[in-house]
Amino acid sequence: MILRLLGAVYAVAFLAAALQVIPLIGARGLLPVGDFLQQVDANFFRLPSLFWWTHTDTALLVAAWGGFGLSCVVALGFANAPMMAALWFLYMSFVNVGQDWYGYGWEIQLLETGFLAIFLCPLTDPRPFPDRPPPFPVIGLFRWLIFRIMLGSALIKLRGDVSWRDGTALYYHFETQPIPGPLSRWFHFLPRRVLQLGVWYNFLAELIAPFFAFWPRIGRHIAGVLMVLLQLVLICSGNLSFLNWLTIVPALACFDDGFWSRLLPRALVRRAEAARDAARPSRAMTITAWTVTGIVAMLSILPVTNLLSSHQVMNTSYDPLNLVNTYGAFGSVGQERYNIVFEGSLDSVRWIEYRYKGLPVDTDRRPLQIAPFQPRLDWQMWFAAMSTPDQYLWTVNLVYKLLRGQPDIVGLFADNPFPGRPPRYIRAVLYKYAFARPGSGHWWRRQRLGNWMPVLSLAYFGAIPTER
Repeated sequence: MILRLLGAVYAVAFLAAALQVIPLIGARGLLPVGDFLQQVDANFFRLPSLFWWTHTDTALLVAAWGGFGLSCVVALGFANAPMMAALWFLYMSFVNVGQDWYGYGWEIQLLETGFLAIFLCPLTDPRPFPDRPPPFPVIGLFRWLIFRIMLGSALIKLRGDVSWRDGTALYYHFETQPIPGPLSRWFHFLPRRVLQLGVWYNFLAELIAPFFAFWPRIGRHIAGVLMVLLQLVLICSGNLSFLNWLTIVPALACFDDGFWSRLLPRALVRRAEAARDAARPSRAMTITAWTVTGIVAMLSILPVTNLLSSHQVMNTSYDPLNLVNTYGAFGSVGQERYNIVFEGSLDSVRWIEYRYKGLPVDTDRRPLQIAPFQPRLDWQMWFAAMSTPDQYLWTVNLVYKLLRGQPDIVGLFADNPFPGRPPRYIRAVLYKYAFARPGSGHWWRRQRLGNWMPVLSLAYFGAIPTER
């Protein structure tokens, strides 16, 4: 169950890379990987990546689609150590050169989870039910991972925002989260008492349940159910990329075969039981598992120190391979939602909006279910709306490429509002959005606050428009 779900998460992550990597970090992308590798003060050993050797657009696509194909094989139940190691290194190659687009906590969380999975399966036997049982120390490492993920998330909330401590955080979260989903408005307008109970359940699952991940089976099963249920609620209430699905992966280590035998089809259970009875422990796997456990224990010193610190930071790695990291989410909750909307014009009089794939633009458009797929431009524009263009200089490059009508860049949006010829002018407008009440005929209310970026044309960049 752990390997299959991890394979599915890897598949989504690599698919997102395959569909977006060229306009984001390709040779003509917003943040070209070639420029990054020339400027960064690092080398392969400090920033391990396949793309130190070749980073052509073809190489990026081959790596992304190759990872997607291998992930699908794992999701079908076939996995061994080399396959999992290949997925881990391929995805690390993207994370380490992905710059702003791969700066999220779930990227290093996927790397840590993927690293542990290498030692969960045999060296060569890829069958769904191999003749080598999974080493128990690795199961323990998955429980240690979910413990740190959940506890880190709880502590960063308690230390970071008074709205978590007074139980009001969910008054705002569903509306102001990065990309709301189809049910987010329903959650937002739940009775205040229910939303307060949701906060206390969050702390039950994140602050108390993790300690029971190491208890005997009944306590461990209850803890696992509480933690998985929280992730399922988050999946239903928003679009947090593949984060919640990924967090379920180590939580599954709380459950044993007896738990799954009550849920899975009987034919599958009989096959698993037959394989378990015939399996023989591998001395090499056991030694390797305990060696990895020792390494993780040593690398856990700084993350644990961070957990105990009053100056806790979240989503940080302390080693080049991202083997043991710190995690956390929503240490602060915004009380108002700001969105940047790019608008183009042929005459500077009539302006047409570029619609995002996930972020709201049209007030009468129902939010879509995007996750576990992640539209990375949308996520970065959510952060940019709380900042200025000076801190997101690639947005100027984005405007330039929209003015030139570069197809792959335009493809980062939901559609092309200028299919015949690119606009002559583009501006970025800052809006404040709020959910409209059900029955009003709209999904959103919005208020224009002013230009986030002034009107720009190709003349600003010293470029002459190309005839199309």
